[in-house]
Amino acid sequence: MELKNKVVVITGASDGIGRSIALRLAKDSTKLVLIARNQEKLSAVKEEAMKLWAVSVHIYPCDIRDTKLLESTVESIVSDLGGVDVLINNAGIWQKAMQLDEIESSTIEDVLDINLTALIHSTRLFLPMLRTRDEAAIINVSSKAWVVPQGWFSVYSATKYGVRWFTEVLKEDLKDTNIRVAWLYQSGTNTNMFAKVDEDFPVEKFTNPADLADVVAYMLWLPPKIWLHDVRVAF
Repeated sequence: MELKNKVVVITGASDGIGRSIALRLAKDSTKLVLIARNQEKLSAVKEEAMKLWAVSVHIYPCDIRDTKLLESTVESIVSDLGGVDVLINNAGIWQKAMQLDEIESSTIEDVLDINLTALIHSTRLFLPMLRTRDEAAIINVSSKAWVVPQGWFSVYSATKYGVRWFTEVLKEDLKDTNIRVAWLYQSGTNTNMFAKVDEDFPVEKFTNPADLADVVAYMLWLPPKIWLHDVRVAF
């Protein structure tokens, strides 16, 4: 895909992997659409991306757990840009290690809503726009947690397994269309996702999010007859 002037939507774009993907794709002269909860952080990413040759950067503060708010955000994006070429479902949160019966119900709902339910809704809402393009792509950023059972992470792992099968069925549903579907599942990444729940991991040993962003750019850059639909990254 020729990325110049393509409209790329990234959820969870204010920091971590999403921020790195935005900055990497800015170098390809894309039109970035960045969604996250924190407007101040989004503004900072926008400023950085514009310095890296992004054609334009539109930011949309949105808590994607709120489906009505997500719907209105998508309507604004349609009004502002007219269409979308690439959707990168990246937003996600971590579940602190503990037994299931120790996890608060609000935590369970948050992890399910952000990691899986909102991903499904964002895909549903952007699909009509993606269908209108000559070529389009959806990349779902997941985790190796669906592959390797990790004790004490039952809810987080369940969401990532759900992302896997949602993506697999979506690929089947869209196989004869203009939309290419893939998912990227990686080992631990050096972001502050773990620190947000007071989890202490040796993140300095984990994958650099900028390197992961290079993988995403490479996946999108490939010509039409080549598509990496199932990509695992390990450190």
